[in-house]
Amino acid sequence: MKYLKLIRYKNLIMIALMQLILLYGFLKLQNIDLALAIWQYYLLIVSTVCIAAGGYIINNIFDTNTDLDNKPNDVVVGKSVSESLAYNLYVTFTLIGVCIGFYLSNLVMKPSFLLFFIIPSALLYIYATSLKQIMIIGNVVIASLLSFSILIIGIFMIIPATDEANKKAMSTVLSVLFDFAIIAFIINFIREIVKDLEDVIGDKNQDMQTLPVVFGTTRTSKLVFVLSFIPVLCILYYVYNYLFHLQYTTAYIFLFLVGPLLYFMIKIWSAETKNEFHHLSNVLKLVIFFGIISIAVIGINMKYYVA
Repeated sequence: MKYLKLIRYKNLIMIALMQLILLYGFLKLQNIDLALAIWQYYLLIVSTVCIAAGGYIINNIFDTNTDLDNKPNDVVVGKSVSESLAYNLYVTFTLIGVCIGFYLSNLVMKPSFLLFFIIPSALLYIYATSLKQIMIIGNVVIASLLSFSILIIGIFMIIPATDEANKKAMSTVLSVLFDFAIIAFIINFIREIVKDLEDVIGDKNQDMQTLPVVFGTTRTSKLVFVLSFIPVLCILYYVYNYLFHLQYTTAYIFLFLVGPLLYFMIKIWSAETKNEFHHLSNVLKLVIFFGIISIAVIGINMKYYVA
């Protein structure tokens, strides 16, 4: 269990689940050719999960002192797992992820695609060692992880299989993936700020320059309230312009995405305590989870929609 906590297995399961749903609930339902075979796609999932696991491990190593203030029960490094072992696990997971990326990049005859594995790995290390202490920048980097897990699918499954004959269909699918990645980034970015609100005491003790430390919890809560309008408006715009004819999809999105986001907006305005911010962080985590499921809802509804 200590090793599962070290790699934050729940987050890794969510990433893998999302990529599986993207394959079986969306890509497989489209009338397009895909660049990777199923087993090769599974390798892509393994690579993404390994790089993410490495990122969580290195973050836990450098976050030990802060976690002792914020979440003492969650501290693993230095207690149940030694720092040297944690470093070895970080290197192992990251190398596995990058090596698989090297194989897949050459498989699709795009060796430069290896950068899509190296750059996230490097950013996660830099985030853990320095960027997380810089206001906003750290939030942007970690929020990009989920978006990267979406975009990497389009990069390896769609782009190498695109030619002049299928360019229009492939562009449409790639556009859907990109739109979903953008919305996922925005929600994840907001959640990262809420997590900073939850951890403000420990961050302040470690002289970290997060938004709540610099501007205070009240001002930051109000800023989060304003920012939370963005995903709601983006989702409503997207539904109105592209999905409104899909009744089941529209109902699902209003019930499981828009509804919880509106609840979040109401609660964040007056939230003040660590427990309240923790609850709201979990609300956004549920929104992200339901957003992952919405990919399959959209794909299935599009497949069997009858005008």
